[in-house]
Amino acid sequence: MATIGIVGLGLLGSAVAARLRGGGHDVVGHDVVAEKVRALEALGGQAAPSAEAVARAAEGVCVVLPSLAAVEDVVLGPRGLAAAGRAGQTIIQMSTISPTLTERLAREVGAKGLAFLDCPISGTSGMVARGDGIIFVGGEQRVFDRWRPVLEAVLPRAIYVGRPGQAMTLKLVANLLVALNSAAAAEALLMARRAGLDLELVLDVLTRSAATSRMLEVRGPLMARQEFPPQMKLDLFMKDLHLIQDAARGVGAPLPLTDVAERLYAAALDAGHAGEDLAVVITALARLSG
Repeated sequence: MATIGIVGLGLLGSAVAARLRGGGHDVVGHDVVAEKVRALEALGGQAAPSAEAVARAAEGVCVVLPSLAAVEDVVLGPRGLAAAGRAGQTIIQMSTISPTLTERLAREVGAKGLAFLDCPISGTSGMVARGDGIIFVGGEQRVFDRWRPVLEAVLPRAIYVGRPGQAMTLKLVANLLVALNSAAAAEALLMARRAGLDLELVLDVLTRSAATSRMLEVRGPLMARQEFPPQMKLDLFMKDLHLIQDAARGVGAPLPLTDVAERLYAAALDAGHAGEDLAVVITALARLSG
């Protein structure tokens, strides 16, 4: 069993850590929030005072951070993983960032003699905790083959996509559908509620019908209860939406539906729902009609 490092122990990073510990791996982690580090220690993991210390202790380091700037600093900064790492060590980048940054990280990490895997996760933190989701993988096939057992300890489905950047592009495509399906579920359930239908019955029927979607199954109950504990925080998902729009412009793909959905999510964000699950988009729709 390898010793695996994790930098970033938020909702998703903590779920990854729990899966690795459940698979028998030693885990050493760092987060700027002390509470997150204590939660790792409660799982039997080891706390590290910095990303640099994680790099010294682990054979492979998973990066699960909320922003492009944080990822770039942790991987390429003067006290980051690439600077502190050693030849043959692998950086496993799981954050949702841009394909362009992913390609640059792979180049610069490789120039320092380290290996790099582009490994974004498709699935909410709750799904990952249950082992339900998928890891898209970009990088050299031999590096993927080496780390495949570790990735499959996190999620049983780790799918090789191609070179670095391609897995990240596929993650953005997946999140595009998450955005649209969640907004569509909100629109449908709001209509059902306004029509006086029992939303518990509605969800039972729709999830058994041709109208179902994974987002209806995952986020429909949150919308019906009007409770939005975060599985994917809205402010982080807005970052993803902007990455999707940027990437689509770069390849010349029109996104008319995504652009409309982005405005709905932005309205929910402006109304003060940044830390809630993206299912809170239903509140923006409700305000449109008073």
